[in-house]
Amino acid sequence: MIPGLVILAHAPLASALRAVAQHTFPECAARIEVVDVTPDMSPDEAEGLARAALARARTPQALIFTDVFGATPCNVAQKLSDGVQVRVVTGVNVPMLWRTLCYGEEPLENLVTRALAGATQGVMPVGNTRPQNQAHPTHSDAQDQAHHQQ
Repeated sequence: MIPGLVILAHAPLASALRAVAQHTFPECAARIEVVDVTPDMSPDEAEGLARAALARARTPQALIFTDVFGATPCNVAQKLSDGVQVRVVTGVNVPMLWRTLCYGEEPLENLVTRALAGATQGVMPVGNTRPQNQAHPTHSDAQDQAHHQQ
């Protein structure tokens, strides 16, 4: 059975990540439950919403993604996790989500491994794409003169 997926994050990140999933994997996005934790939401309120989302997502297994370790979404997710049927991974990003959706039919433990690989492999410095250290063509005086004629 395909494990369920819950994204529990500071608003509007959870909903935005589901929208990204719908854009790329529309057939998989329908099974993603999201909880956007707003600034005015109490931890108990967030937990109630998260429990309801988890109940809808569980198959009986589920993976919960959160955004920041130690923040309310992660603390709530930790309360819901049993470490066996429900696992939590924090630091959610788009490569993590896409990797999880691509391999969604794998067992929960494999999905956790794939999610972590997607997250870390998707974060890298990006260099300048312009050609580097190439000699510039020299212009002859005739070319410069022709360029400046009116």
